[in-house]
Amino acid sequence: MNSNSNSRSSMSCPRQPPSCARAMAMLVVVAAGALAGCSDDMSELNQRIAEVKSRPGERIEPLPEIKPYEAFVYNAATLRSPFTPSAPAQADLPNSIRPDSRRSREFLEQFPLDTLRMVGTLQLQGRNFGLVQGRDGLVHRILPGNYIGQNEGRIISVDESKISLIEIVPDGLGGYIERPAALALSE
Repeated sequence: MNSNSNSRSSMSCPRQPPSCARAMAMLVVVAAGALAGCSDDMSELNQRIAEVKSRPGERIEPLPEIKPYEAFVYNAATLRSPFTPSAPAQADLPNSIRPDSRRSREFLEQFPLDTLRMVGTLQLQGRNFGLVQGRDGLVHRILPGNYIGQNEGRIISVDESKISLIEIVPDGLGGYIERPAALALSE
């Protein structure tokens, strides 16, 4: 019997301190209370469902009237496509406008036109000079026929309040067009 009693003592759980045993007992009580709340009593839920079903139904707004589809008739099929050029490219024309690659460049052609400022005019020996300040801060004298800006800007006239010129710019189709531009007097 000794061997039997020894085997029983080895199979039993180790002794736990009293605080651990209390904690286990409280855990069992809390779990039992939680499970008691999960009863099969659905009477409250069934009562609420019956109450909602007994209410009179509300008026439902009618669906909006659907307009019948109107087919669009495309009548522009015989017109020119907006995605093709309307005129032959100016580069193909014999007398097209082109920058003069043989002309020697003037000093103010190294600056973009929007960085140049007209700061005044000067009447000297019967000629009306325009005074233009470049990015370098220096003031330069110009006359009609001079070039300024990076787009072959040829000066046409110098007035008291502005300098008028014509630039040669790419047209996007491989050719060039003339575009008027001006420098207004800066205050």
